[in-house]
Amino acid sequence: MSIMNLRPEYLKEGAEEAERQRAAIERLKTRRETDENCTQTYFIQTMGCQMNARDSEKLKGILETIGCREVPENEADLVIYNTCCVRENAESRVYGRLGYLKSLKKRNPRLKIALCGCMMQEKTVIEKLQKSYPEVDLVFGTYNLYRFPELMEAMLDSDRPIFDLWQEQKEIVEDLPSVRKYPFKASVNIMYGCDNFCTYCIVPYVRGRERSREPENILAEVRALAESGVKEIQLLGQNVNSYGKGLENPITFAELLEQVANIDGIERVRFMSSHPKDLSDELIEVMGRVPKICPHFHLPLQSGSSRLLKKMNRRYDQERFLSLVHKFKAAVPEIALTTDIIVGFPGETREDFEETLKVVKEARFDSAFTFIYSPRVGTPAALMEQVPEEESKVNFEELLKVIEDIAYENHQQWVGREVEVLAEDVSKNDEHLLTGRTPQNILVHFPAGKRWIGETAKVRIKEASAFYMLGEMVGNQGE
Repeated sequence: MSIMNLRPEYLKEGAEEAERQRAAIERLKTRRETDENCTQTYFIQTMGCQMNARDSEKLKGILETIGCREVPENEADLVIYNTCCVRENAESRVYGRLGYLKSLKKRNPRLKIALCGCMMQEKTVIEKLQKSYPEVDLVFGTYNLYRFPELMEAMLDSDRPIFDLWQEQKEIVEDLPSVRKYPFKASVNIMYGCDNFCTYCIVPYVRGRERSREPENILAEVRALAESGVKEIQLLGQNVNSYGKGLENPITFAELLEQVANIDGIERVRFMSSHPKDLSDELIEVMGRVPKICPHFHLPLQSGSSRLLKKMNRRYDQERFLSLVHKFKAAVPEIALTTDIIVGFPGETREDFEETLKVVKEARFDSAFTFIYSPRVGTPAALMEQVPEEESKVNFEELLKVIEDIAYENHQQWVGREVEVLAEDVSKNDEHLLTGRTPQNILVHFPAGKRWIGETAKVRIKEASAFYMLGEMVGNQGE
């Protein structure tokens, strides 16, 4: 675990607000050292996307700087759930966990419970929490996460629940401490929100409209990370392909990507997520030309049926999607394409589903995040006629099998070849193996000493499955 503090001269955005929060952190640090009733330990559970994971890094950074220790949930003085609302089961899980925390709080009256993230931007959720969950001490949303130090102070001083929810982002504040899981790789937010309003998606309603960070601030943050030893950068946004459109001096995502790749010390650059409707030929050209940009692209399909794509308000059709696939494979021959697919969207017929299978077989994705459609209250699709669950489950299982078979065949092509693997950690299943990723983002396990963690090793692939590959280091490589 590594705490990252950017020096004030690196980031100019939200400088005054960042200074306010740093002052609150210092007050909390003093308070924790002198008041044994102050929060000493914490637990954070992150649900949802990588944007949520990045937000949790910020919360951890603040708590660690205060001096709090991360402990298991049942031992913590402060439990934070960073929530997701993309699917209904994510919300149900939060309510279930709150029942467990209520029993913990009876045994430990000092326990404080905080909820944040996308779910907290929904009006119906807030009404339910206020009515039925008095044990929750603090609720805040996606727009004011940077105010957590001051909110934590208020929570400790109050004997009543605090709800601090905003309907829009007032400013971008990134210059606060954060905790990274790995000292050699980091995520950087380049934009927030989404303007696409796909009919099934709640994200634009809880994350707000698109807002791009100024490129000089992004580049300054990446330079600071590179100076601290970071080798791999992942740029984050709900739709990175539309980055820069609202800036006073517009810049394309392809231009930003190349500038990030040119920063000394950075060896790999990744990004997500993308929307096919905004994908430019310029971006494909840059990916084919700049070696540091990893040959992996996550291109959400959602459905292969042009009819359903129109109902989803995706603003591309099957033909456009497949043309992008072929352009990528021509420009970046060894690219790994991954995707998202929804099964059982309202009105989906067997013919629609077979169109999805057609695209999957032609695109030959290396992996896919697949979901059975879940209605979200407040979205247009929730009011459409729903597909019977039994039908969706049958199609879902068929899709999984097709994707797995293709991924297996794709990975077999790497057997006997040498690949560059950035070693990330010791394998959870075998302490004699390290685990890491190729530039294509394929998981590889190989025997090596712990000193290789954070280093790039040349590995020859010996075996491959649909989900990972096994290999051995080539030569002694300094051993």
